[in-house]
Amino acid sequence: MCQNIRCAWAGDLPIYIDYHDNEWGRPVHDDNKLFEMLILEGMQAGLNWITVLKKREAFREAFDGFDPGKVALYGPSKIEELLSNEGIIRNRLKVNAAVTNAKLFLEVQEQYGSFDKFIWAYVHYTPIQNHWKQIEEIPATTPLSDQISKDLKKMGFKFVGSTIIYAFMQATGMVNDHVTSCFVYQQMGT
Repeated sequence: MCQNIRCAWAGDLPIYIDYHDNEWGRPVHDDNKLFEMLILEGMQAGLNWITVLKKREAFREAFDGFDPGKVALYGPSKIEELLSNEGIIRNRLKVNAAVTNAKLFLEVQEQYGSFDKFIWAYVHYTPIQNHWKQIEEIPATTPLSDQISKDLKKMGFKFVGSTIIYAFMQATGMVNDHVTSCFVYQQMGT
């Protein structure tokens, strides 16, 4: 496939094209990266992904590189500091959720050995290969994202609705939702 044929949602912004070409849909197995994507997808709720993407570096700095061990220790003063940080999305519910989710993330790591082992078990450690021809065919949720969302909520995770979880699955390569004409779809060996 020609290198310049990509999913239409990537548009023409360099930051979006880079994210599409080099990250989105590529399998992630590093726990810190999985934590980052879980938090960023939650931050996106009600917003466009480009808003989050543009603030990503500020988020990384503000949230100690998305180290769940550090984020889990954030207290009221650190939360207030984050809420005054103009570089990130300053939503109290989302910031509090990041701290709660960090604590639970650590519990999952303790119980399963890694968050990677826990979350990838849902897809039997192999990305689901979809075969969408057009972006309009791609769902916002699936029965699997419904189940993961339900399980995470039962554990106490916040901002993990089915739509957020499906976006997380797409971003971390648990599902390959690149359209079939996209060069990344071809690279993924489908």
